[in-house]
Amino acid sequence: MQIHEFFAKSEMNAPFPGRGSMIGWRRAMIVGMLLAGVPAAGFAQWSGSDDAFLPSPVVTASTVPSNGDVNPYGVAFVHNNFQTGTGPLMHGDILVSNFNNKANVQGTGTTIVRIPSSGAPTLFFQASPKMGTVGLSTALGTLQYGWVVVGNAPVLPDGTAGGPGSLMFINNQGQLRYSIKQTLIQAPWDMALVDQGDRAIAFITDALTGTVARLTFQIGSDTIKILAAVTIASGYVHRPDPVTFFVSPTGLVYDARRDRLYVASTGDNAVFVIPDAMTRRTDAGMGTIIYQDDVHLHGALAMAEAPNGHLLVTNSDGINPDPNQPSEIVEFTKDGYFVKQIPVDPAQGGSFGLAVRSTHDTSILAAVDDNTSSLIVWTLNKP
Repeated sequence: MQIHEFFAKSEMNAPFPGRGSMIGWRRAMIVGMLLAGVPAAGFAQWSGSDDAFLPSPVVTASTVPSNGDVNPYGVAFVHNNFQTGTGPLMHGDILVSNFNNKANVQGTGTTIVRIPSSGAPTLFFQASPKMGTVGLSTALGTLQYGWVVVGNAPVLPDGTAGGPGSLMFINNQGQLRYSIKQTLIQAPWDMALVDQGDRAIAFITDALTGTVARLTFQIGSDTIKILAAVTIASGYVHRPDPVTFFVSPTGLVYDARRDRLYVASTGDNAVFVIPDAMTRRTDAGMGTIIYQDDVHLHGALAMAEAPNGHLLVTNSDGINPDPNQPSEIVEFTKDGYFVKQIPVDPAQGGSFGLAVRSTHDTSILAAVDDNTSSLIVWTLNKP
């Protein structure tokens, strides 16, 4: 069934101008009131805005583990092909990585929290002191062989941003088995994982260098081997920041059908596209801008693809801030047309990592709220 066939009939009319209604979807969990943005006059809006993916409300869960870590960054789902083994993870679980410790020091968060579909959140992973300085970033994903992959972008001893970081492979028991250090990932900030079973490709943004690397791995149930690493994009604004730790390229979405990688660059406040992302052997520079919108973008951050093919990007509010549009998730087409936006928090600075999971009858959007150290979950069922 094509995506547009799901969107056959509206169940709720949007009461305000510019608010796209969710078509063909009924709300599975509804708490609170519908929140959406109103596009500014004169800005090109997607003519099919009634086909928006971004839903209304929500269920929330705390992401603070027993050690008090805060500032959740990365979000990832445990998919149905994930080899859970005898570990604590179950299909449909949501994992969240924490970047700050209990004292709210950036780049010192050591934990990944498991949020099940029912029941209370639990601790899945905690780095031990012998692992050195750890700050778990937005780069979080899972592989079907039972691996949880997370970026480590730690603080320097003097409290400033600087790495060197690594890519950590944690098994389904919550045990760190491999910590990959590579010159192209000095500070892995976000990631798009392409799971091919015995092979995996990780597209990774490096906050220290403003680049995007493609790393290829050989994957086994108990082995990880890096096969190749190449820089495929560069030139994005990047700098340490006292508030956000880094301003840099962040969110990544890989479009396998077109072999394109979409890059959300916070400092450039824009989304770029890199052609031939899986096959290229050369640096494409910044690529081509596909979405630059100072009305709705306020520091483009993490990014995900919705089931309808649209892109979802969070706003850091550190660039081009607007107090009337705090902590927004923005939906737009791959052709660069604005569709809809919703806030995750009434104050600025709350929106960061997000992920989408889709099955034959359900779509789930999960996004963190940094301000409250919580995860917000929207569940939408196909009629």
